[in-house]
Amino acid sequence: MNYAFFASLQEQFSIPDRGILSRVLHKDENVNITAFGFCAGQELSGHSAPTPAVLYFLEGQAEVQLGEDRVVAQPGSFIYMPPMLPHGILAQEATKMLLIQFKNTSAGR
Repeated sequence: MNYAFFASLQEQFSIPDRGILSRVLHKDENVNITAFGFCAGQELSGHSAPTPAVLYFLEGQAEVQLGEDRVVAQPGSFIYMPPMLPHGILAQEATKMLLIQFKNTSAGR
C-alpha cells in the first residue's frame, strides 16, 4: 500500500522570509496534496482549476477570494472549492496552508 505519514504536518514546511514556498506532500493519479507557506503580503492571484479542491489553513491569516466573495481564513479554516471556481489568496500575515486537489473525479461512477 502506498501511503504518506507525517507525525507533524507543521514541521514539514516553513514560511519563507520572502515569497511563497510550496512542497508536494503526496501526488498520485487521484490526488495532489501540497503544503504552502506565504510570507506576509504575498498573493496567489485569481485563477481557477478544472478539478475540485480543499484549502485548509494551519497558521496565520489570509483573505481568500471565492468567486465574487471574499472571506478571511485563519488557523482551522476549511474551504471546499468546486471545479472552475475563481479563487485567489492574499496572506495578511505569515500563513501556512494545505491544498488538496482531487484529480480523478469520475472514479467509481
